Amino acid sequence: MEKVGRVDGNRAWSSIVGYSRAIRRGNLIVVSGTSSTTLDGRVMYPHDAYGQIKYILEEVKGAIEELGATYEDTMSTRIFFTNIEDWPAVAKAHHEVFGSILPAATFLEVSRLMLPELCVEFEATLWVS
Repeated sequence: MEKVGRVDGNRAWSSIVGYSRAIRRGNLIVVSGTSSTTLDGRVMYPHDAYGQIKYILEEVKGAIEELGATYEDTMSTRIFFTNIEDWPAVAKAHHEVFGSILPAATFLEVSRLMLPELCVEFEATLWVS
């Protein structure tokens, strides 16, 4: 059986929901929807899309590095907004990380996220060769 690597979600609701921050099976890494919440459930950068995505990208970076990957391995990203008009600020942060990598990317507006102060959530798929 193929070994599965996991990075704990490390949030109060991780055990309630039953999820990992990221999971690796073989060469494939899938990153769960990640928001700008801390271990104790506080929202970093409330209602600030740019601040939230910068925080999120640092959290995700740590998780994928724990699984032996870097952002260079990113195949696709998906960003969920509560207000799609925030896309220019989030695109700026996305470009700062992925501008030379150019993964497939999707921006989607949703009606709301888990906490009212959240305005951005990020997920990704990576392939480590």
